[in-house]
Amino acid sequence: MSNKKFEHLFEPLQVGPMKVPNRICETTNTINSSMIPGEIDENFRAHHGAKAKGGTGWIGSETWLLQVPFPPETPDEVGLAVGFAAHFAAYQNPPFVEGMATFCEEVHETGAVAIIQLTHLGALWAPSPVPVIGAQDYTPHVLGEEEIEFLLNTYADAAKVAKSVGADGIQIHCAHETLGYSFLSPATNKRTDQWGGGPKERIRFVVEALRRVRDVIGDELALGIRISGKEFREGGYDEMEMREMLYYIGETGLMDFVDIDVGHCWGAPSYVPNSYYGHGEFKECGKAGKTDLADMEKKIAVLFTGRINDPVLAEELLRDGYCDLVGMVRAGIADAEFANKAKEGRLGEIRRCIACTRCIDEASEPGTFPYSPTCSINPVIGRELIWEEKFKPAETPKRVVVVGGGLAGCEAARIAALRGHKVTLIEQSKRLGGQLLISSKVPGRDDFEDQIYFEENEMERAGVEVKLETAADLDSIKALSPDVVVMATGSLPRKPHEVPGIDLPHVVQGWEVIQGKATVGDRVALISQEDYYETPCVAEYLTEKGKQVEVFHKSTHLGSEVARYSIGMVLKRMEQCGVKINPNLILQEVKADSFELVSSWGDKNYHQEGFDSVVLVYGSVSQHDLYDQLKADGSVEELYVAGSAWVPRHMAEATRHGADIGLAI
Repeated sequence: MSNKKFEHLFEPLQVGPMKVPNRICETTNTINSSMIPGEIDENFRAHHGAKAKGGTGWIGSETWLLQVPFPPETPDEVGLAVGFAAHFAAYQNPPFVEGMATFCEEVHETGAVAIIQLTHLGALWAPSPVPVIGAQDYTPHVLGEEEIEFLLNTYADAAKVAKSVGADGIQIHCAHETLGYSFLSPATNKRTDQWGGGPKERIRFVVEALRRVRDVIGDELALGIRISGKEFREGGYDEMEMREMLYYIGETGLMDFVDIDVGHCWGAPSYVPNSYYGHGEFKECGKAGKTDLADMEKKIAVLFTGRINDPVLAEELLRDGYCDLVGMVRAGIADAEFANKAKEGRLGEIRRCIACTRCIDEASEPGTFPYSPTCSINPVIGRELIWEEKFKPAETPKRVVVVGGGLAGCEAARIAALRGHKVTLIEQSKRLGGQLLISSKVPGRDDFEDQIYFEENEMERAGVEVKLETAADLDSIKALSPDVVVMATGSLPRKPHEVPGIDLPHVVQGWEVIQGKATVGDRVALISQEDYYETPCVAEYLTEKGKQVEVFHKSTHLGSEVARYSIGMVLKRMEQCGVKINPNLILQEVKADSFELVSSWGDKNYHQEGFDSVVLVYGSVSQHDLYDQLKADGSVEELYVAGSAWVPRHMAEATRHGADIGLAI
């Protein structure tokens, strides 16, 4: 599709007093891009500013968390379970305000608009004594009148600051686990006073917050809310009740726009739907809001957000009346320049989000400190300043040989070639992709193949010579006379050789099953020694083939390394597929007609029988023999080992490692 066929996507839109240059929106996402907590630093500006420079018209950046009326003697509480509960908010800090003013100015220089989202995020405070989210199980403090008054005033106070820094619009967050959501949801608002009741009554807190913000900003800034189209929560509201509440809010004339997504932060789907869900699957919620608000005296723009990673899909949603604006956060994380590429007709150069949810998962439960944003397929994310410094033409072009066409190998080859090196990539398979070729065969993971297409296109664009179906050895590599060799030979499934009977013919690897290299019987025991997505992916693949699957897993629950935004979607799939899960078990021995397990936490033994096949998911072991040989040979001065050939981990680690080698050469 050339840019001429994007008849709607790049059309400006007037939203209240704000003119948005196109319909592509970075809806607010707290990806924690600043390296200085509580401030807007150069990392923050580089991350979100890259999207503005890349053509995204609406920049929501990261939410402003507002202060709460804690008793003075109680300490602040900030964390995964409680959200943000503090006496002091960042917008009250002069360095934060100065940094935000600079950021808004930089956004405006690109022609984009800057939106500030105001949020009371927390499970400590709620309208009723009902837990706010499933990720925690304590009963929140019930808000009194004075506390509600305090909280409402913070929206106005923050709006005054937002106006002063040059923001174009303000959004009040009323979805997910926010305070606005807690008042709107019948699951969390059981009040019988003026703040509770039916759909028309439960909107009062939101309307009052809008009114106080409008009193501060007048008609100079656009004003809107973010709301969930339907909760997907027991006792929560559905689409029809959302429509009713939204209509009543719209009638007040206080809003210029509404941002609609679907789900909550601990559900199936979560409001960040992963690849198990279709592209724009819940778009009807956007159309419902647009239909209901169409006859309002004041025009209200509808922004729909929900797994939209492709500009062609975005164009279709706009064309067919599902929304006026399209939220494309993860599309911009995967490729900050996707909007400009689409406008210029360079669709084949777009790196499309594969909806693995690593970005939001990592931001919500960071495993390292200091944390920087992460993307499984884009090595630049969270390190924009580093790339700005290091991604330069090579001083001395070299002949580079990369062995292995998985993520690490492809990224090493791509970056090295773009920097001016002459690169040859050797891959023993018929196609590039490595383990992506395996994972893309699993139900709900077919979009992983998009990254393979991207790498294939990039090899051609960057001028990498690709040799497929070619085995590499010491002599063949040396025959190419390389200055640099990158060994990205990947990993292979781990086999627990210490387990008696592990070599019996009915014991196979999960990878082999997906690749069609091994067959299994009707009743399958899946023995799991990994805590991420591999086990549920293999289990679902088998059930799709009509197999009855029972998982015997080493940990307390399946997918314990999968973060809260995604774990509900994983476990729901297991329920739908009829997979039975047995936790806290380790394989001890395999026999022809049975197998033995032991408790992960003690010495109790368990006997199982009646299974036709035993499938192993034990992680993988790096394959670095060729690297060791070449290192011992000493004929190549510059030698690297990349990705899983170094340490088998996840996609992001392989992508970054390969790209970093490409920068270092």
